[in-house]
Amino acid sequence: MALPIREQLKYWGFAAVVVMVALWFMGDVLLPFVLGGAIAYFLDPVADRLERIGMSRALATALITVIGILIFVVFALLVIPTLINQAISLVEIAPQLFRDFTGFLTARFPALLVEDSTLRTSLMSIGATIQERGGQLLETALASFASILNVIVLFVIVPVVAVYLLLDWDRMVASIDGLLPRDHAPTIRKLAADIDETLASFIRGMGTVCLILGTYYAIALMLVGLQFGLVVGFVAGLVTFIPYLGALLGGALAIGLALFQFWGDWVSIGLVGGIFVLGQVIEGNVLTPKLVGGSVGLHPVWLILALSVFGSLFGFVGMLVAVPVAAALGVLARFGVDQYRDSLLYQGTDRADDTDDG
Repeated sequence: MALPIREQLKYWGFAAVVVMVALWFMGDVLLPFVLGGAIAYFLDPVADRLERIGMSRALATALITVIGILIFVVFALLVIPTLINQAISLVEIAPQLFRDFTGFLTARFPALLVEDSTLRTSLMSIGATIQERGGQLLETALASFASILNVIVLFVIVPVVAVYLLLDWDRMVASIDGLLPRDHAPTIRKLAADIDETLASFIRGMGTVCLILGTYYAIALMLVGLQFGLVVGFVAGLVTFIPYLGALLGGALAIGLALFQFWGDWVSIGLVGGIFVLGQVIEGNVLTPKLVGGSVGLHPVWLILALSVFGSLFGFVGMLVAVPVAAALGVLARFGVDQYRDSLLYQGTDRADDTDDG
């Protein structure tokens, strides 16, 4: 006999509270393990495919690890230093960009920006603030021994956790399945499969889309000759998982920089804008339909809300777990709606009487 609903709610509620408290107090400690778990989840289908062609799980994991190390070494030697240097230069040059912008407005719209006007003062203040705060942030992140130590720990622990989890992924899933309450195991498996399908479409599909578009934007912008093209491409690719935000944010930043760098060279400015238009066409017509599918099940507003709430409550770790939690809550909400529609509360007693008579 199954436990009463009230008793079950106590146990599940207690488990949810324990998880929330752990995230609250141990967020920084859990970060490498959350990242490692996300990497293992992302790469599990690759290991499964290698197993289907005859490799053992250990050999598949070793091959994926070697390829991952090679990719990381290439990025560490070629991409990451350039990305950091461009980010620092962008922060340092931001006040000059604001001064150029105010000079541009003053030259063409003199009535809009009178000397010592509120708008002019505000723009100059924004530029100074960006330089001061941004410079402080970068200096703190790069100069702090604790930050460097944490980064080193991340680079050491995350790959180790990812390798072990990838190696034992199938066994862990089987062990968890064996601990499911027997009365509810079929329902939980069905819900878990729906959550996995949503996450696979979103995380693996959108992750691949973000990687492809970010690489495309960065390479294309650098080929055009745009300064800070790598940073702009990285930012645009990073936020592509929110529909249109990546193109809007990256496009606005790239075109703004292009206006200052290429003013008068309208061909180069048009090429910068065309890069993002082409990127949106490729994303909407090729990448997203092929890699993500028609319906992911995560509405952009729901996703933004989850990222905002979990990010404010639990910091960066909260933002990492926001997507799977949002996917799980979405699946549970749809399941609850289906149960409600099958219940007497929705159908009414008349429908129940008609069913009994039939």
